[in-house]
Amino acid sequence: MAINAVGSGLDIPSLVSNLVSSARAPTENRINKAGTAVNAKLSAVGQIKSAMTTLQTSLDKLNKNADAPAYKAIVPDNAGFSATMSPTAVAGTYGIRVESLAVAQKTASAGYAKDATPGAGTLTIAWGDGAGIDVEIVAGATLSDIASAVNKAAAGEGVTATVVTSDAGQHLVFAAAETGIDNALTITAAGGDGGLEALTAGLTETVAASDALISVDGLERRSASNTITDLVPGTVLELTAATVGTTHTLQISRDNDALAANVSGFVTAYNAVVKTLRSTSSYDAATNTAAALTGDSLVRTLQQQLRGQIGGEADALKALGITSDKDGLLSFDSVAFTAHVADDPGAVSALFGKDGSYSSQLSKTLHDNLDSISGSLVLRTQGLDKQISEYEKQLDDLDLRMAKLTDLYTAQFTAMEVMVIQMQSSMSALNGLLAPSTPGS
Repeated sequence: MAINAVGSGLDIPSLVSNLVSSARAPTENRINKAGTAVNAKLSAVGQIKSAMTTLQTSLDKLNKNADAPAYKAIVPDNAGFSATMSPTAVAGTYGIRVESLAVAQKTASAGYAKDATPGAGTLTIAWGDGAGIDVEIVAGATLSDIASAVNKAAAGEGVTATVVTSDAGQHLVFAAAETGIDNALTITAAGGDGGLEALTAGLTETVAASDALISVDGLERRSASNTITDLVPGTVLELTAATVGTTHTLQISRDNDALAANVSGFVTAYNAVVKTLRSTSSYDAATNTAAALTGDSLVRTLQQQLRGQIGGEADALKALGITSDKDGLLSFDSVAFTAHVADDPGAVSALFGKDGSYSSQLSKTLHDNLDSISGSLVLRTQGLDKQISEYEKQLDDLDLRMAKLTDLYTAQFTAMEVMVIQMQSSMSALNGLLAPSTPGS
C-alpha cells in the first residue's frame, strides 16, 4: 500500500489570521465600546460648553447695556442737524435753532498764464493758535509746484492748496483745513525776487471764515466746528443746514427697544442651554436608550443651579416680562418689559447689571464652569481627552501583542508543516522499499 507525501495541506496565513482575530476581538471590542462612550460624552460636554459660552456672551452684553442704557433721538426732517447719543445722555426735550454753519476760509490769487512761474522765496502760512508752516519755493516753480510744496509741508494740517483755472487764468487757491474764524489763514511771503510777495499781496478771500451759531432753548452758542459735543449732555450735534428763525424740537429718550432686544437675545441663549442639558442627559423609556450624560452629576448640578437662580428672582423677572415654564424654559413679553421699564428705569440694571441680583449669580455659575483653568466643563473635557488617549494607547499595545502572537503562531505552524513534510518524505522512502519487485527487474 503506497503513502503520499503532500504536507498538511493547511492555509497557514489564513489560519493564523483567524486565530489572532479571535484572540483580538474581545479586548478590541471592549476598548472600542468604552472609547465610543467617552467620545459621546466628550461631544455632549462640548455642546454644553458651546451653549453656555453663547449664554455668557449674551449676558455680558446685557450687563453692559443694562448699566449704561442706550438713548435715542427723534429729530424732525429738515431740522438742520442730526444727533448721536451716548450712554451719558439725559432724557429730555430741547428746542434747537441753527442760525448759521461754520465755514472754512478760502483765498485765491490773481489769474496767471498757464505754467507761469510767479517767483521764488519763503511762503509763510499761519492758522489757529500759533500753528503754521514755512515753505521754500524755488525759482521756476509753477503754481502747481507751489501747491504741491504747500500740501507736502502741511501734511493735511491747517491748509490745502489747489490750482483752479478760470477765464482769468490759473489761480492758486488756499483753503483752511478747519472751519471757523479762529482757523482762518494768514499768508505772507519773503525773500526771492519779489514775485512771491506779489502773489500773496494779490490774494482775494473768496469764502469768508465763519463760526456756527446755534440756539438751544433760547441760549446761543458759537462754535468753530459744525460738530458740537458739549452743548446737550451726552449728545453730539452735527449741524447740516441753517434754519434761520425756525426752532426744531430734539427729543431724547431711553432706547428701550434696544434693551428689550438684548433681553430677548439672552432668553434665547438661556433656553438653548436648558435644552442642551436636557437632550444630553435624557432617557428614552420607550427604547430603553440613555443619552451620553444620563445621570451625570455635573449636568444635574447645572440644572439645579439654573432653576434655583430663576426661582429666587421669579417676581423681579416676571415684572420685566420674563417667566419660566415647567421645563425651565423662559419666555419674554416685550410689551410688559417696556411698560415696566418706563415706570422703573433702574429695574433692568438692578437685575441684569454687572452687579445685578440675578446676573451676578449666573455670571459666577458660568465662570465656575467655563474658566479656562479651573472651569468644571474644562476639567471634564480634559479628563475625557485623557481617557481617549489611554484607550488609544491600549489599542496600540493590543496591536503589538497581536503582532507577537501572529509571529508565534506562524512559527509554530511553520515548524509543524516542516515536521509533517519530513515525516511524509520518510514515509515516501519507506513506501519505495516496501513496494513489490517487478518481474524481470
